[in-house]
Amino acid sequence: MISKGCEQCALGGKMVLFVYGYCDQRDCFYCPLGENRKNVAQAYANERPIESDADVVEEARRMDALGTSITGGEPQEVMERTCRYLSLLKDEFGPDHHTHLYTGITGGRENMRRLADAGLDEIRFHPPFEQWGDLHGTEWEDILYVAREEGITPAFEIPGIRAEPEFLAFLDEGAAEFCNVNEFEMSQGNYERMQREGFELREGHMSAVEGSHEILETMGDHERVYFCTSVFKDAAQHRSRLKRMARNVRREFDEITDDGTIVYGKTRTTEARLRELGVPESYYTVKSNHVELAWWLLEEMVAEGDVDDGEIVEQYPTYDGTVVERTPLA
Repeated sequence: MISKGCEQCALGGKMVLFVYGYCDQRDCFYCPLGENRKNVAQAYANERPIESDADVVEEARRMDALGTSITGGEPQEVMERTCRYLSLLKDEFGPDHHTHLYTGITGGRENMRRLADAGLDEIRFHPPFEQWGDLHGTEWEDILYVAREEGITPAFEIPGIRAEPEFLAFLDEGAAEFCNVNEFEMSQGNYERMQREGFELREGHMSAVEGSHEILETMGDHERVYFCTSVFKDAAQHRSRLKRMARNVRREFDEITDDGTIVYGKTRTTEARLRELGVPESYYTVKSNHVELAWWLLEEMVAEGDVDDGEIVEQYPTYDGTVVERTPLA
């Protein structure tokens, strides 16, 4: 089963709203957060640092977001901030803007009520690893029913460390709606800790951990369990999100690559020279000290000696326009 939130992720339509980098579970050896996110109060919309509510709205519009996933750290540690952003998104984009939240604590009824009132559609619980298999009869079982009573769809989202049949029991009992299992991964933030625990990279992979797929032998056949691979996260989620951004921000002469980057030409020639050459205005944009135009047209003009210099620029369609590559033309 794929939830609505996951369907939107697959389309690249889910904005990632990182609301808070602190978390009370400080000893998770597999925490993937890097130094720029771990134990920081700064919030981010995708990769954009949030300085005002307007930044959140602008980033969602930039990617034509279908919904938003709220993460951390621990979003329930900053309920006022989390609820403000939820309300902002629902007010700006309407009730169909689907929201889900990742959390490593139960939170209690009051938090569930506040989140529901702010517009949260779905909550994905990640119980501490050391409690797996002993969750029945605890606050983790109770909160599933509480969340549903308050109008939020309850689910589990866990890393694929090991197969745990108790999560299937919660699904069969009707307590949880679904269980997402993320392929266990090593990151720059957890690599050394993971190695100390005896985990190794899967051969031929940059981040996937050896043995994580074995969880499918126990849990994979359940209709409401979804296994999310590291390759899918990169290829489908991240790349598709970049493509959505690129389609929204591209100029008529920009080319969008298969990776979701934008390619164009850049030259120090003048607008007068382009007009002299008969280049249509829709094929270029004048900047303060250069001109940007269709890369293929610039390549042709440099080759024929119509302009003296130029370069082909490939950049991300993100708010900061990070350049991937520059190729000089001569």
